[in-house]
Amino acid sequence: MKRNILNKIGIALCLLVIVSCKARKPIVVTPPPVVTPPVTSKPVNPIDVIKAQQLNFNTFSAKANANLDIDGDNNDVTLNIRIARDKKIWVSVVKTILVDIELARALITPDSILLINKLQRLYTKKPFSFIYTYGGKQFNYKTLESLLIGNALPEILNDKSTNLQTNNDNTTLSGNLQNVIYKLLLGPSNRVIQLNLSNPAEAQTLQVANKEFTQSGNKIVPSQIDIQSAIKSKKIQVNLQYTRVDFDQQLEYPFSIPESYKPAD
Repeated sequence: MKRNILNKIGIALCLLVIVSCKARKPIVVTPPPVVTPPVTSKPVNPIDVIKAQQLNFNTFSAKANANLDIDGDNNDVTLNIRIARDKKIWVSVVKTILVDIELARALITPDSILLINKLQRLYTKKPFSFIYTYGGKQFNYKTLESLLIGNALPEILNDKSTNLQTNNDNTTLSGNLQNVIYKLLLGPSNRVIQLNLSNPAEAQTLQVANKEFTQSGNKIVPSQIDIQSAIKSKKIQVNLQYTRVDFDQQLEYPFSIPESYKPAD
């Protein structure tokens, strides 16, 4: 494994902004119909309806087969993902070579990124802004949480100048946030079907497509996601294949840097 794979895996983990999520035996679920609020004298704000139908959770855990392609450097791994909402994202990167070998581990918080490379006994400590090289400044911790579970980005739902259009069972939100042009397509249950972001001044684009959905308890999440991210000459594509998804279980997030590990270049 190349010496810089730790940083590359870290970027991909933080950006999961580029995932192709396809269950090994996908449970294809037809998204539930939109629940129409009872008629009242006060008009219903459609954005409030969309917000109410985004997934609410305390913890999230998943296992996924993943292909990480970062600037043409391709790696097949397994990711174990755990999220404590609004607090941290924990990821273990495993490679199967006859037996499972843990290659790396990451702990991502709203402020920082910690990575350890177990094969080379290296570690990296970075501020969250580390991902801006690939993702741009509009990406933040909530962006990652939203993309992993298929929620709409909070910044878009809070944009009071957004342009909202409806066509049959689909809703499109479009607009401009701090020089980032966005277009968000929502399906019948206000689950994200497609997201496009572009920042022409920074030569940056992000494309996300959720094509199938799977059910965990009473929650429906994407089971197939295609994401591509590019900024200038840097490109990332991550293909994930979820094999397990769970919500609101008690989780542990073990992470420590052994004294013998050295800082990565």
